[in-house]
Amino acid sequence: MRTALATIFAGLLASTPLAAQSVEDFPSQPMTYIIPFNAGGESDISARFQQSEWENVTGHQVIIQYQPGAGGAQAWSQLNSLPGDGYTIMGINLPHTALQPLEGSVGYATEDLTPVHYFHYTPDAIFVRAQSEFTSLEQLVEFAKENPGLVTFAGSGSNSSNNLAAIRFNEQAGVTTTYVPFSGTGPSITAVLGGSTMAGFNYATSGVSQGDAMRMLAVASEERLEAFPDVPTFKELGYDIVGGAYRGVAVPASTSEELRQRISDIVSEINAQPAFVEKMESAGFVLTDIGYDEMDEFVAERVEEYTAGAKALGIIQ
Repeated sequence: MRTALATIFAGLLASTPLAAQSVEDFPSQPMTYIIPFNAGGESDISARFQQSEWENVTGHQVIIQYQPGAGGAQAWSQLNSLPGDGYTIMGINLPHTALQPLEGSVGYATEDLTPVHYFHYTPDAIFVRAQSEFTSLEQLVEFAKENPGLVTFAGSGSNSSNNLAAIRFNEQAGVTTTYVPFSGTGPSITAVLGGSTMAGFNYATSGVSQGDAMRMLAVASEERLEAFPDVPTFKELGYDIVGGAYRGVAVPASTSEELRQRISDIVSEINAQPAFVEKMESAGFVLTDIGYDEMDEFVAERVEEYTAGAKALGIIQ
């Protein structure tokens, strides 16, 4: 896999434009957008939504490529070997890029990466299947208090945003539940639908793809989602739980400050396109507009939050 990845990256290096151009003229040709996961996940869906607006905003297409492996770490560890001419960008995720280096050697450190814009997050949410006895979060909490450890939550992997949310929920609700990690969102949703687990801590976007097959009890957004106006937020229900998986765009460290800002501005402009907003909100995504000028503060806050979460998860002491 690493050999294939190196071959693709070598091809990208070979195709780098040699002639310098002004930032005002950027881009003057198609760009490459690497997604460090398989096709079909939230990172891919949101990038595809961006792709349909990219040419409208820049005058040039963006070509999406997939480089999955090691939960994104394989591609992120290679990011800084790519040319810093702005024509190759990469999807980036939190808490992945904060938690992975805390777990051990993954080929990169959080500070090695250069995110230039975080444009959305998928809120964590509690789901039960449609046939569940629980019709409200209050009912589930009451059951969990009476039956410590019996409530099982499916989630998209160990040390994920879902896992962190489950830990915070246990602490704030004063309950003991059992988190069951699966290898991604798809398998964890299957577990909820099939009754293998009593509930799921999944991303709100799953509620759109599954329709009436699942019931969302609460969502970790600041406000109710447009796609789920009848679902209360955790904050409404008295829990200080807001967040999920943040997704954005990163560039190689050799990219100039001017190009970093230019790419951030492009993503921000796409974020404001009405068609893009409608697609994202209808799919359960929450738009953010965290640009390059805000990046250091945003990442520092998230790293502090996730480091505390890593201690709760036992990743670090």
